[in-house]
Amino acid sequence: VQLQASGGGLVQAGGSLRLSCVVSGRTFSTFAMGWFRQAPGKERDVVAAISRGGDRIYYTDSAKGRFTISRDNAKNTVYLQMISLKPEDTAIYYCAATSSVGFSTSEIRYDYWGQGTLVTVSS
Repeated sequence: VQLQASGGGLVQAGGSLRLSCVVSGRTFSTFAMGWFRQAPGKERDVVAAISRGGDRIYYTDSAKGRFTISRDNAKNTVYLQMISLKPEDTAIYYCAATSSVGFSTSEIRYDYWGQGTLVTVSS
């Protein structure tokens, strides 16, 4: 199984980015998906997660109202739409896949990880 994340970049505060993660090697709809991020000097934390069918979604408090996770099972892709970006959103963003039922906010439950994409938000 391979996960390929893309869409990161440099953006000014208040701007937007959309991250994408394409999954290959196994039927995408068998995975719940998550987006995590790791800021410099900090631990990796969950940002958002979505169940296999997209009917259950989780956001960390800092993402609520600004980030939207979605998935397109026909395209084997999970997205993270981010608006109103803040400098504190600067991090490497990782997508991850888990076979867990529902979804998980714990990274130890995720079996496969993408390579990460860097998001830098300037003030």
